Amino acid sequence: MSAGESGAVLKRERVRDHILGLMESLSPGDAIPSERSLCAALEVSRPTLRTAVDELVAAGLLVREHGRGMFVAPEKITQELVPDHRTMVAPRASGAWTSRLLEFTTIAAGARVGRKLHLSPAADIVYVARLRLVDGVPMAIEHLHIPAVLVPALTARELEAGDLYEHLHDRHGVRVSEALQTIEPTVVSQAEAKILGVPHLSPALLFERLTSDTEGRAVEYVHSVYRGDRYRITTRLTLDGPAPGDDRATPAGAIPGIPPGAFPRRDTVVLTAHGDVHTDR
Repeated sequence: MSAGESGAVLKRERVRDHILGLMESLSPGDAIPSERSLCAALEVSRPTLRTAVDELVAAGLLVREHGRGMFVAPEKITQELVPDHRTMVAPRASGAWTSRLLEFTTIAAGARVGRKLHLSPAADIVYVARLRLVDGVPMAIEHLHIPAVLVPALTARELEAGDLYEHLHDRHGVRVSEALQTIEPTVVSQAEAKILGVPHLSPALLFERLTSDTEGRAVEYVHSVYRGDRYRITTRLTLDGPAPGDDRATPAGAIPGIPPGAFPRRDTVVLTAHGDVHTDR
């Protein structure tokens, strides 16, 4: 990727984060500022802004109404895959995973990423965009945000080879403990399509992950776009009746993909992720 293309990726990321940050204080149906005012505030061209907005529209986060402007889309239905009393095991994804750096720089966190990482908007973060490949084939584009104070000596080689979390532990003293990850459908933008080698607006999966260390600090925020034609997640549902004398009630709520009431309430449903599930390497 040329320096110009790499810079364009970072610029679109900055515009995207700014708009998403604005949306956090708005409600579904609220208008966002006009293209003219956003271009002036962010000092970007209208084509760059429209590309970022088009991506958010395609992802179902914004609604564009001709002659009226842009509005926050209706809320998506959110459902936990695994309530905290159940278990989920995520094995490594298959294939040989490698990385290729698209961007590696230190920038200000900004309002949105700063909130996620509990940092001042002016605090430095290490921003990384990298292409993930499986057996040499482009599979995903990842955008990583890590507090710069935690990784002052982070190198490009660590981001391209080996397990990133092992590098954080062994070389930087950061011991990751848990992560909250969401997954939802989206489509690839023109820039993403070019990098991944798929048609524009191809189906994809959007992963967002916030990782904490053993001290409870937020140490990493990542959002990634994975090819929908090559990547999938499967789950195994195991019905297990309660032990004799066990009066614990099964918490209310539906299992993803299964309507409420499909299983008797006396049954416990254990979900185990199985198949092509990727954890960071």
